Formats: sequence, structure tokens, C-alpha cells
Amino acid sequence: MSTHTAESSKKWQWIAPMQPRSPQEAHRASTPLELFFDLVFVVAIAQAASHLHHGIAEAHVTQAIMSYIMVFFAIWWAWMNFTWFASAYDNDDVPYRLAVFVQLVGSLILAAGVPQAFDHGDFLVVTIGYTVMRVALVAQWLRAARADQARSATAYRYALGIIILQLGWIALLFLPPNWKLVGFATLVVLEISVPIWAEQPGTTPWHPGHITERYGLFTIIVLGESILSALVAIQSTIQAGDFNANLGTIIVGGLLIVLGMWWLYFDQPEHDLRVSLRTAFVWGYGHLFIFAAAAAVGAGLAVAVDQATHHAAIGPVGGGAAVAIPVALYLFSLWLLQERDQVPRLSPTYLFPLVVLLILLTPFTGQAVLLTGLLLVALLAIKLTLRSRAHA
Repeated sequence: MSTHTAESSKKWQWIAPMQPRSPQEAHRASTPLELFFDLVFVVAIAQAASHLHHGIAEAHVTQAIMSYIMVFFAIWWAWMNFTWFASAYDNDDVPYRLAVFVQLVGSLILAAGVPQAFDHGDFLVVTIGYTVMRVALVAQWLRAARADQARSATAYRYALGIIILQLGWIALLFLPPNWKLVGFATLVVLEISVPIWAEQPGTTPWHPGHITERYGLFTIIVLGESILSALVAIQSTIQAGDFNANLGTIIVGGLLIVLGMWWLYFDQPEHDLRVSLRTAFVWGYGHLFIFAAAAAVGAGLAVAVDQATHHAAIGPVGGGAAVAIPVALYLFSLWLLQERDQVPRLSPTYLFPLVVLLILLTPFTGQAVLLTGLLLVALLAIKLTLRSRAHA
């Protein structure tokens, strides 16, 4: 038995007090349960990306994007709530694991409701799945409130905020169609305000290194889903005998895009979330755009494949934009969150925004995917060259 396994077996109990974990805990790593949680959530992300792909390919662009934003927010926010709670209070006892399993069931229900949300604007099943996840999370916060007396006010605020807003999401189902978008935007603002309000009596003891690792791992999983989406589209095309030169450039460009996105994300020193609570909130919330854009890139690559093989109702500029826009959003978000604080000689301030602008122009060239991939490679090459010179 490994040392890690032996230590875990000594600490593990059927029911343990949900005491806060130390933010200075050494060698804090993601647990197998957290990794399993991520994989189940990617099922819901894959469903959202797949329907975004088909909606754009069929020229239902506005409806597909709006549905994608609404579904992805629910997925991301549920993942966020679990991740930050687990970083502070994961005691890994039986009630904790059962509560996480309930959240996983809710995620699968949400994934099952994605087709109705995209095709008919019916969010009933999505809301049911979301409610299941939130009920389990409220139970976790109430356990934490009883065990961690020093932060009980914070835990109770989280539980109260979640309950009230979940009632709001249920009420949204009954609003007239022309009010739903306004209701959704209002609830989103209130949702992201709950942690800001709840943390005021006392900050939960989340672990900065653990949080950084969790976000990095989820980025890898979402990028992997993008590769899978593009691969499925390419396989279908090859099996139908529609392979052509344009598809070859999409394959090359798609690989360069995904590999470039991965390298650029992890080509950073570990972000110091200890600077302030505000820094942690900005960094944590800002990843919504990184995750959503990364998943949308896979959908965009699938749209580009459909367009290149004449199986899409959208034109070549639209097919190129389906890739260029999410890549540009990913890159711009990365610049805002991680690049602006770099030493100028290592990464000039204008470099990322300039590449973002060039990427947004690629749909008008007829080779958006390949040129976007080459631009990411050029950006990475410049960064590595500047760093090498600075070190020399």
C-alpha cells in the first residue's frame, strides 16, 4: 500500500466533523472524487457544445448562442460552487461523498435536458438537474455551519443565498418568454454576488494551490472535449467520402489551435490568489470565459468541417467566425487574467490584443482555422523567444 493510501485510510471515517482545511496545507492535490466530478460535468459540456455546433451549422446562430450561454453558466456555476467548497471543507466522509454523488446525478439530469433547451427553449429538465445539485450543496453548507463555528455566519449566508436564488430559477420557468432573458441576466448577477456577500463575515479557508490546480485540470478536460468534437466531425466526413483539401487545412489548423491554447494557458507562473479576496474573485469568475470559449472552439471546428464539406447552411465567413471568435475570446480572457502582470520584456502589453485582432480578421481570408492556428503558434514563439533573451 502506498504512503498516500495508508495515510488516507487512517484519516477516513464514516462520519467526520466538517472542519475547515488549512489553506497552508502542504502537497494539497485534487482528489479522485474531484477528478470524477469533473469528468461527469464534461458530459454536460459536451452536450452543450454539440448543440451549439448544430445550431450554428443550421444558421440558427442567435438562438444557439443564447441557449449555450444559459446552459454553460449553469454548468460552470455548479462546478465553481463545488470546487471552492471542496477546497475549504472536503472531509471525504460518507455523507460528503453521498452529497457529491447527488450533485453528479443533478449534472446528468441537466445534461439530459440540454436538447430541449436548445431545440425548444425549454429549460424545465435543466432546472430540475440544477435544483438537485443545489439541494446537495445547501446540505453541505449547513454541515459546515454546524462544525465550523468561527465561520458559521458565512456558511449560513451561502445556504440562504442558494435557496432564495434557486427559487428564483424555478420561478423563471413561469415567466412570459419576453421576460426570461431579463430574468436570467438578473439571476446571474445575483448568483455571482452571493459569494461576495457571504464571505464578508469571514473568509472560507480555500487553498490557493489547490484551486489553481483544479482550474488547470478543468481547462485540460474542456480542451480535450474540443478535440473530441472536432474528431467526431472529421470521422463522419471521412466515412461519407467527403474529404478534400480544405478539410486537411482545418485538421492542421485545429490541432495548432488546441495545442496553442493549452500551451499558452500553462505557460504562466502559478497565479498568487493570496494577494486579496478581490483578486481571487476576479480570477475565479474570469475563467467562465476561458472555459466557455474553450468548449465553443470544439463546436466551431465542427462547424468549419461541415461548411468545408457543404453540409452547413452557414457561409464560409460564418464558418470561420465560429472558430475565430471563441479563440479570440479565450486569448483575450487569458491576457486579462494572466498576461497583463507580466514583465513587459517577457510579454509586451500590446502583443495579445494584436493577435486577437488578427484572429478576428481571419474569417475574411477563407482559411480562418489554419491562419488562427498559425497566429497562436507565432504568439507562442514570440513569447518563448523573448523569455529566452531575457534569461540570457
